[in-house]
Amino acid sequence: MKLADLLRLDRAIKVIGFDDAPFSRTSGSMVSIAGIVCGGTRFEGMVWGQVLPDGLDATDAISGLLLGGKFLPQLHLVLLDGIAFGGFNIIDLPELASRLQIPCVAVMRRQPDLAAVEKALGHLPDSEYRLELLRRAGKIHAFEPFFFQVCGEKPEVIALVLQCLTDIGKVPEALRLAHLIGAAVINGVSSSSA
Repeated sequence: MKLADLLRLDRAIKVIGFDDAPFSRTSGSMVSIAGIVCGGTRFEGMVWGQVLPDGLDATDAISGLLLGGKFLPQLHLVLLDGIAFGGFNIIDLPELASRLQIPCVAVMRRQPDLAAVEKALGHLPDSEYRLELLRRAGKIHAFEPFFFQVCGEKPEVIALVLQCLTDIGKVPEALRLAHLIGAAVINGVSSSSA
């Protein structure tokens, strides 16, 4: 069922929210990612994976956690905490939406400073490819309090869906939980800045 129909019928929207866990840039070790499944704002399940810091494997890692798994057939939407994990391991948003066959949304807490991001990318290998991935994610839409990029659905529909998936504050519950759980697993305690 399409997201607009779920909204119209006031049905629960099944979503998975991915966030990277805290990591040390100097250690060179893998970065953990938590994927939290929610029905609306209620926790229903979890996946756990890893990406390379500043690598190019985030799209493969996320699709690998879902393709062939038990959660994907239930999901209506994938949320990502930003467009990159583990530093600048940038997700190919249209490719992810194509592989999973459901809308994918990169949610940001604030409008990013794209000039600063592009400058930082210039210091990494494959900087042109990373810039292309950023561009492929499309326009950043602002529907207060949400900022997001989306592939596979109209931005106006996503703005309404994000409201339904957010319990308190301006972060959808699946992303808030992914942030808290990732921090607790790595640091032994959840952080306060979810």
